[in-house]
Amino acid sequence: MRPSRSQSEVRKSSRPHWLTRCRTQVLSLAVCATLAACAGSPTYGPVPAGSYRVQSGDTLYGIARSNNASTADLVRWNGLTDPDKIEVGQVLRVVPPAGSSSAPAAAASSGGSASSGAARPRAQAKPAPKSAPAPAAPRTATNRIPMVWPADGPVLANYNGSSNKGVDIGGKPGDPIYAAAAGKVVYAGSGLRGYGNLVMVQHDNGYLTAYAHNRAILVKEGASVSKGQKIAEMGDTDSHGTVKLHFEVRQKGTPFNPRDFLPSR
Repeated sequence: MRPSRSQSEVRKSSRPHWLTRCRTQVLSLAVCATLAACAGSPTYGPVPAGSYRVQSGDTLYGIARSNNASTADLVRWNGLTDPDKIEVGQVLRVVPPAGSSSAPAAAASSGGSASSGAARPRAQAKPAPKSAPAPAAPRTATNRIPMVWPADGPVLANYNGSSNKGVDIGGKPGDPIYAAAAGKVVYAGSGLRGYGNLVMVQHDNGYLTAYAHNRAILVKEGASVSKGQKIAEMGDTDSHGTVKLHFEVRQKGTPFNPRDFLPSR
């Protein structure tokens, strides 16, 4: 009879597999972070008085308006370099720091009273308002790569840069989903809330494409795919019952209009 292995031996032999799984999960979470602005927000702790934590769907303009401030104020108070790029969970100051104000200083009033025959004192010149730093120009895609349409159905919703950071393509359950360009699968799973069964493919020049709400995923993480290869089947996972493909194109985390990369229909 084969002697049984000790508990310490079992733990030791199983450790590499456990560590491998952890590393895979950490990599997947890091890739998913590029889409965090579109997904639901996790639960965070309280923020300091005068601050606000960015929620899913927020824009800097909307946050400023809700707090009686301007976009330029928030850019200045928070040292933002790109006002179009705020992240879910990010804490922003929404009131002026101590010793500063969101409005230019009021003009000093002249003193004394006017009398007949006497010249009125000249009003002091208004100080020039401090100019806020100009918002950073929106990023433009560089070294674009040509892509093919990832699904054949009609376009249900187009990219608008805020509430929709991709295009939604309709169809029937089970319709094929294709890789828009050749690349490597860096995520295949359902761990990102709001996207259902999701596939993400990394391409040349720092581009990444995302394919959401699939009924079935046909590729595995780490697999290389060719342009036009079937990688999933259309479905309605986490899409409130609407069968569709939500397709995004990003470069280094910044979303761009997918139709700028796709051929005209």
